[in-house]
Amino acid sequence: MRFRHPDGSTVHLAYCTNVHPAETLDGVLAQLRDHCEPVRRRLGRDRLGIGLWLARDAARSLTTDPASLRALRAELDRRGLEVVTLNGFPYEGFGADEVKYRVYQPDWTHPDRLAHTTDLARLLAALLPEDVTEGSVSTLPLAWRTSFDAEAAATARTALTTLAGRLDALEELTGRSIRIGLEPEPGCVVETVADAVAALTAAPAPVIAPAPGLAPNPDATPSPGPAPNPRIGVCLDTCHLATSFEDPRTALDSLAAAGIPVPKAQLSAALHAEHPHLPEVRAALAAFAEPRFLHQTRTRTAAGLRGTDDLPEALAASGHHTTAAHGLPDATPWRSHFHVPLHAPPAPPLSSTLPVLQDALALLVGGPHPRTSHLEVETYTWQALPPESRPRTRARLADGIAAELTLARDLLTDLGLRELP
Repeated sequence: MRFRHPDGSTVHLAYCTNVHPAETLDGVLAQLRDHCEPVRRRLGRDRLGIGLWLARDAARSLTTDPASLRALRAELDRRGLEVVTLNGFPYEGFGADEVKYRVYQPDWTHPDRLAHTTDLARLLAALLPEDVTEGSVSTLPLAWRTSFDAEAAATARTALTTLAGRLDALEELTGRSIRIGLEPEPGCVVETVADAVAALTAAPAPVIAPAPGLAPNPDATPSPGPAPNPRIGVCLDTCHLATSFEDPRTALDSLAAAGIPVPKAQLSAALHAEHPHLPEVRAALAAFAEPRFLHQTRTRTAAGLRGTDDLPEALAASGHHTTAAHGLPDATPWRSHFHVPLHAPPAPPLSSTLPVLQDALALLVGGPHPRTSHLEVETYTWQALPPESRPRTRARLADGIAAELTLARDLLTDLGLRELP
């Protein structure tokens, strides 16, 4: 879906296909047929943007076989689909029964991450629509926080510098500009936008996210460094932003002050519990404590942000004097990294952080010029929802995704953007 911003530029809206498990090229082609095209038809549009997720095996098949790449491009055209952004965060196995910490491997200290992201950039340059010259790829925010020392930080920075050089060469060769967005996520080396600023302005080492239960210094300012590389920026995920209780304006102002671009934003909402000390609230939260994905959980206290790596840990105990190993303090609201459907927030006593998404979106595209031109709805947890909320058929899933995109479309038009045919 395309929108005309009042300044005359185009803003793209897509939905991310990591909601549909597929590890191979055949699986990707089946996604287009069984899921993406039905969503487009429900929206009554001739063209639908998808944020394509290409797992390692699918990407390798496309990079080693030019005929397969041409066939994928033709299939996208045939089904009325277009790709301007890729989700390069999960490497493989995102549809497994248990993902959890495995989604953070390989990280940016491992050459496989650089090789895979390079492949994705080259593939995206070939998949962009004929009238589009800019693409984006979201990626892992360096690494999970544990075992990440100064040597690892230097290795990751070197890999990103190498990648930026390859992207420069790719643009010279193809005329297509591909940018990468580190996606801050709770528990990672780059958990917050402040961490991203520190990492991308080449401070002596990226600011490492504190272990859950430890309070960071909210007034910390990254050490000044050289200007960031324009090829490498931030993918702003509004679920992650909300989970860490970041203020959208403060986050975006800090990126602007540092000269860091936002190649892409992911429109997503986190799980919010206003009164986690109440038994009925804890029972409702427990229904979202599932075994497949990691649901980092955070709360703000007088001492700063406190957190656990997963929702079951947060629920293990409660009270004002608990430690991260035995639950979270429950006198203040909790937010959990669980991407809930945008149009269907959980029933009371829970809610979602959709207002954070709305505030961030207004700042991103509601001004005189858009801060990003690539927006991606990313609700990959449909089948991890409590059983009564899961779509039981492909048709119901397509209905849900179409409803999310409709909500996103309405938010954009309310901000003054005009949907294009």
